[in-house]
Amino acid sequence: MVSVAILGAAGGIGQPLSLLLKLNANVSKLHLYDIVNVPGVAADISHISTNAEVKSFLGAGQLNDAVTGIDLAIIPAGVPRKPGMTRDDLFKINAGIVKTLVEAIALNSPKAFIAVISNPVNSTVPIAAEVLKSKGVFDARRLFGVTSLDVVRASRFVRDLRPDVDAAALRVPVVGGHSGNTIVPLLSLASTPISLSLEETKDLTHRIQFGGDEVVKAKDGAGSATLSMAYAGARFADSLLRAMKGESVVEPTFIALAADPEGAKEFRELGAGSLEFFAVPVELGPGGVKRIVPLGAQPSAFELDAIKVATEALATNIATGVTYVKGV
Repeated sequence: MVSVAILGAAGGIGQPLSLLLKLNANVSKLHLYDIVNVPGVAADISHISTNAEVKSFLGAGQLNDAVTGIDLAIIPAGVPRKPGMTRDDLFKINAGIVKTLVEAIALNSPKAFIAVISNPVNSTVPIAAEVLKSKGVFDARRLFGVTSLDVVRASRFVRDLRPDVDAAALRVPVVGGHSGNTIVPLLSLASTPISLSLEETKDLTHRIQFGGDEVVKAKDGAGSATLSMAYAGARFADSLLRAMKGESVVEPTFIALAADPEGAKEFRELGAGSLEFFAVPVELGPGGVKRIVPLGAQPSAFELDAIKVATEALATNIATGVTYVKGV
């Protein structure tokens, strides 16, 4: 019996994510929370012929109930990015939302896994960590920033260049963070070797880093990546749910490196340095992060340079989140 709460379930990501989780056979209870429109979303999804029981929770007055007795909280809540809007602009709005939601989780389900989708992930995950620390319930193994969309895009965009590649099977390690040049796809270490020129590597890396901008522009002010993000979020949630049952699953995710200090050494030496958080490939288990998975080979010179750039930006992003909670 696994209970999952989706916080922000009536939004552009939340609705398709709720649908996909209702279809997941490992979910027995699905709590859908939002500040508007969620009763209709829950009623609609509840008619789908799977065994998961669906309940809706509307508004701040029902937040505590929404996150009581849950095993996994997924947070897509917040405003979407619009044309000309940076993830820093998003921070001003979404930071308070994430803080409030994580406070409620810490109070009512302190052992729950927390998967943060709300952008900017590079800052909202540190916010979540600081809130959990302030409540005395922080466990680095149980907090995740969902970066799966970067990996999904990497696989798909490689196929755009190399149509003989199976995008569904290809795995490209993506490290660093989850915005712009903090996203570092290690194309040289893909699960299936890919022959790319340096120019192709640079272009493909840039497209993966700024793939979200393609969607924002194409939607022309009507939102950002919601459907692909919901897919990526559901994929990560499925991996966590399978890991809870004892299956060994590897997923990339933005975590506190304290979750596996020994495994983190490789990434610190590659350029992460003293950063508290970094996106790395993780083997998941019943307790969350089981270990950080070694890369198995040295990234290319281009990728190592990209990690250095990412690290500089991440230091600022992380500090922004920490400072927001500490108020110093």
